[in-house]
This record gives sequence, C-alpha cells and structure tokens, in this order.
Amino acid sequence: MKVLLIEDDAETTAYVAGSLRQHGHVADHAENGRDGLFLATTETYDVLVVDRMLPGVDGLSLVRMLRLAGNRTPALFLTALGGIDDRVAGLEAGGDDYLVKPFAFAELLARLNALVRRPPLTQVETVLRVADLEMDLLKRSVTRGGTRIDLQPREFQLLEYLMRHAERVVTRTMLLEGVWDFHFDPKTNIVETHMSRLRAKLDRGDDPELIQTVRGAGYVMRAPQ
Repeated sequence: MKVLLIEDDAETTAYVAGSLRQHGHVADHAENGRDGLFLATTETYDVLVVDRMLPGVDGLSLVRMLRLAGNRTPALFLTALGGIDDRVAGLEAGGDDYLVKPFAFAELLARLNALVRRPPLTQVETVLRVADLEMDLLKRSVTRGGTRIDLQPREFQLLEYLMRHAERVVTRTMLLEGVWDFHFDPKTNIVETHMSRLRAKLDRGDDPELIQTVRGAGYVMRAPQ
C-alpha cells in the first residue's frame, strides 16, 4: 500500500510513517497543504491521510480541491477536531473516513486497508486538451501553445464544456443548460456574446480556429486538420 501522509506535526508523522513502513507499506510525507496537494496530483497513491489543520492549504480545502478536479483517491482525515460538526464537515468536503487523535495505529491501519479494498472509482481527467489548447482543472488555468490565457469564470465554464464535448456539435440549448443552468431560453444573445469573447482570446494572430459554428445547429470544438 502506498500512502501519502499530509501532516505538520513531527511526532505524529514519525509515529504513523514509521509504523506504516515497519508493516511493509510505502509512506510519503508532506508537511503542509500545498506540498500535499502537489504530491497528490502528481503521484499515484492508494490512500491519503490528511490532517485538518495544515499550513498553506488546510485539510478540508485540500480534499475539496482534489474532488473538484476529479481525483478520487480515498482520503482519511486524521485530526484532533472530533466534534460531530467537524466530522460532518470532513465527510462533506470529500473525505472517506475520519479518525480522531489520539488513536491506535492498529485502528488507523485497519481503516486504511478498508478504504483500499473499496472498488476503485473511475478517475476523471484533471487536464483537458484539444490541439495545442490545454485546460488544467485543478489550477484553473488555460494555455495555448504554452501561452497563458486569462478567462473570466463564465468563459472558463464555457470552454470546459466545449472541450469535454470536443468533436461533437453542441447546441445553444445545451450550452444554456450546461454552462448557465438555464432550463429556458432567456431570449438574449448571452451565448453568442460569450462565444465571441472566448474566440477572441483563444485565436490570436495566425492560430487556427478551434471553435467552429455549425450553421443551423450550434458549435463544435475540434483540432485543426
């Protein structure tokens, strides 16, 4: 079992990581939330052990960001915050289990083994690509040909929808429902206006157009032939 321990307390780290290694497991360690987030998104782990109160990025935010990005690695919160509200907050943030300090290593190991035995969930992509356009869902960044493109939140949502449906025609109705959550036609040019702005940001100079209009049908995003 390969475990990532995200914990800033040296004593707890030595106890947990040392015990895991004595039992034949691999234990990597990050002492703050930012480093933990980086390792969790760049390495593959069977399970995460996350402290709630971390410097940089707190444990709840860390797990929440992973889940929003589609990372489903099982996560166990290991923390001194043991109230009912604390447990609920941990589970609602995307945690799979919650163990309160002080704890027995035998119980921690049993809980980790139980999480690892769960059927794996399908991993969702954290990076979308179409031609030389790249969207990092975790960092909320977009680049084309290595050059960063600054987008407004709605433009980001619109582009994400188009990239997830690349090579398929999406209608105006689909965009209104999928990007704006409108289940009716507002009778405005909101889609056309945002699409025009997005195109202007994506296609600069001699860059081939990535978003094409399909007359009478909608739009399609595809890599240039």
